Amino acid sequence: MPSRGRHQSTSKECKVVMKKIEAMDGVVGVIIGMSYGGKSLGQGGSTGSVRVQREVAGGIKAVMQSAKGLQEIYVRTDAGMEELISQAIRDL
Repeated sequence: MPSRGRHQSTSKECKVVMKKIEAMDGVVGVIIGMSYGGKSLGQGGSTGSVRVQREVAGGIKAVMQSAKGLQEIYVRTDAGMEELISQAIRDL
């Protein structure tokens, strides 16, 4: 499933990480959300770093450090796979 969302541009490092997430078992797709320029994940937040915010029905909300700021992403998952995929994303 191609990445979709309001803003479809992101840095090369983020695209590589999104491809890794999309390749995980139980992931239906990754949807790119809003970008927030000039913001940071904080200490240790290099480009391509992902921080899981919360698990929601049908997926996972997360933010990713891009070259220009933060990029919201939504990882759509198969039912009941949210917790396993959330942990796998944290381990990336």
